[in-house]
Amino acid sequence: MPVYRGLPARPVIGTVPLTLMRHPPATLTLAAGLLVLPAAAAARSPGDPVRLVWVEGDVAGMSTIYGPDGGEPIGFIEYRQTRHGDRLSSVREDSAEARVEGTLEALAGRTIIREADGVPAVDVTIDVAGSRIAASWGRGARRRTLEERVALPKGTYWGPLIFIVLKNFDANAEDGRLVFRTVAPTPRPRVFDMELAGGPPAALQRAGARLATRRFQLGPTIHWTVDPILRLVLPSATFWMLPGEPPALARFAGPRNYAREEIVIQ
Repeated sequence: MPVYRGLPARPVIGTVPLTLMRHPPATLTLAAGLLVLPAAAAARSPGDPVRLVWVEGDVAGMSTIYGPDGGEPIGFIEYRQTRHGDRLSSVREDSAEARVEGTLEALAGRTIIREADGVPAVDVTIDVAGSRIAASWGRGARRRTLEERVALPKGTYWGPLIFIVLKNFDANAEDGRLVFRTVAPTPRPRVFDMELAGGPPAALQRAGARLATRRFQLGPTIHWTVDPILRLVLPSATFWMLPGEPPALARFAGPRNYAREEIVIQ
């Protein structure tokens, strides 16, 4: 059973297993994006859907998972994205369904964090359109459940939707930052804002080659006066993006779960 435990790192259309491995998997297979007509940028609130610069389509791929030291691979993650009309479905360990017609509007999905034996430690169903969250967490007699109505804006993103936000960062960021709403297990599911901050160019070494990337930092935000304290409690993550049309993910470094067990994906 998988050791990977979903990223902050998705409709419930099933999950794709994350498989332990001894050898690196095949390289990612990515669908090319098409540039759409630009629109004038406007000030946005954290719950507003991000504007899509790149048209999303069918994508399938596989990425290698490493421990925090970046040594031997410890597993891999499969990814599948399909589009029918204006509906986009993405499946990793998490799943997400969204409407992609000019903007990225979340509809529903699921976040799962598994223990090493494959048993879900946290299982959260997110229904943005229905304003509902259902969740269970813990094991045995300590298992807890929750079902509640929550006002979730269309700009609520988690799991694979966060990567789509990254690809469209420049079209939506203000002063180098982009804030969106999320639902995250702590392990109890909580709704709060996350901030993507664009950083300077950064070089990555990969198989003897030097890659020119741009680094992004993702972390929780409430107000600048309390954010430093908040980030001592809640984990943050770093993304390295390759420039291109569309941009592509070169590396992720961050927590595999709320306990801050670090992993690297590339």
